[in-house]
Amino acid sequence: MPNSRHAASRFSELFPRLARALGLALVGSALATGAAGCGYNEIIDRDEDVKASWAEVQNQYQRRSDLVPNLVKVVKGNANFEKETLESVVEARAKATSVKVDASVIDDPAKLKQFEQAQQGLSGALSRLMVVVERYPDLKATEGFRDLQAQLEGTENRITVARKRYIETIAEYNKVVERFPTSLGASIRGKAVRATFSVAPGVEKAPDVQL
Repeated sequence: MPNSRHAASRFSELFPRLARALGLALVGSALATGAAGCGYNEIIDRDEDVKASWAEVQNQYQRRSDLVPNLVKVVKGNANFEKETLESVVEARAKATSVKVDASVIDDPAKLKQFEQAQQGLSGALSRLMVVVERYPDLKATEGFRDLQAQLEGTENRITVARKRYIETIAEYNKVVERFPTSLGASIRGKAVRATFSVAPGVEKAPDVQL
C-alpha cells in the first residue's frame, strides 16, 4: 500500500508538468500549421525566387554592356561609318551603366523604372546601329564584327528570357502577398506587392541583330 500511495503521489506531481508539456506541444503544432496555412514560409520561397530571377536579369544586361565597347571599337575602325549613330550607342551605354542597381531595386518602383528605361535606351541605340551597318557590307563581312554580332544576338535573347522569368516570378510573389490567407504570412514577414517590368508592345522583342 505505501508503494501505491507513493506512486499515486508521484503521478499527481508529474501530471501538471506532462499536461503543460503536451499543451505547449499542441500549441506549437497549431502555430506551425497556422503559419504554413497563412503563407508564412511560402512568402519566403517566392521572395527568394524573385531575388534569383532579378540577379539573372542584372547578369544578362551586364553581359550586354560589356560587349558594347568592343563592338564600338570594331565599328569605329570603319572610317566612313556614321559618327552620330556610333555616338548614340556610346551615350546610351554610359547612361545605362550610370544607373546603379542592387537587390534593393526590386522594392523601389522608381529605381526599377529608371533602370528599365536606361536599358531600353541602349536596346534602341543598338537596334539603330545594326540597321545602319546594313549599308556597310565590308564591315559586316569582317570576322570581328560577325563574332560580336553573334554574341550580342545571343545576349539579347537571354535578356528576353530573363525578363520574362522575372515578370513571372513577380506575378507569383504578388499573388501570395495579395491573396488570403497567405497575405497574413506576407504581412507578418513585412512583405508587400512589388512592381514589375512594363509589358508594352515591342518591349520584350530583342534588337534585330540577325546574321
